Amino acid sequence: MGHAVDLVELGSGSASKTRLVVEALLRRHGQLRFIPVDISRSILEESSLALVEDYAGLEVFAVAGEYHDGLDFLKTEGGPPRLILWLGSNVGNFERADAVHFLQRLHGAMRPGDQLLAGIDLRKDPALLIAAYDDAAGVTAAFNRNILTRINRELKGAFALDQFRHEARWNVAEGRVEMHLVSLTEQSVRIEDLDLLVPFAAGESIHTENSYKYSLSEIQRLAAASGFVTNGQWLDAAQRFSVNLWQPGLEAKPC
Repeated sequence: MGHAVDLVELGSGSASKTRLVVEALLRRHGQLRFIPVDISRSILEESSLALVEDYAGLEVFAVAGEYHDGLDFLKTEGGPPRLILWLGSNVGNFERADAVHFLQRLHGAMRPGDQLLAGIDLRKDPALLIAAYDDAAGVTAAFNRNILTRINRELKGAFALDQFRHEARWNVAEGRVEMHLVSLTEQSVRIEDLDLLVPFAAGESIHTENSYKYSLSEIQRLAAASGFVTNGQWLDAAQRFSVNLWQPGLEAKPC
């Protein structure tokens, strides 16, 4: 199949939002190869089949694996220029230095003519962030407590989930939302497979996850440190989220 551009997505998931980009590129070029990268083989199979059924002129070549598997593929694969999607503010899941390191690796896997479209969540009113990470429906709390469920299942832990409260905190100095599980009482929890007894004081927390937010100036520094040149940037009306179009520059610069 002849095509003028490849569309690559890191962490594609169900690819539901990706359809907007697929449709735009198909309107422009008529044909397109989509290369989704995701750790879940079952989700890749399901989404890939749905896409090829819905769009004529679309070829899907799925890569089941972690990010580094996708980067290895990009290094070796030839073909037309590529638009690489890294959406959902996944960069926020990395420590700041690790984000630079990963983007430098991505830069090294790209060819002249390739571009990266990256979603990056912005710093904003802490009250909005706390409400998002401690939602009234308890969805995020259930997600956070699932860590304890997995320890119980996979390591023979004895965590009582109702004895830990989900808490989201805004760390202004680090520019990140922190997820915690706070012990409601003084207790000790046995993890059998690790031969470990973990004591908790009442109010003591397990720091489970961070989600980093960026200012516009921090985004520019991130791009420069990773070796990218900015081709475009779009913000929502409330300036809470950014989408950034980058192309590889000559070399990465120190932070």
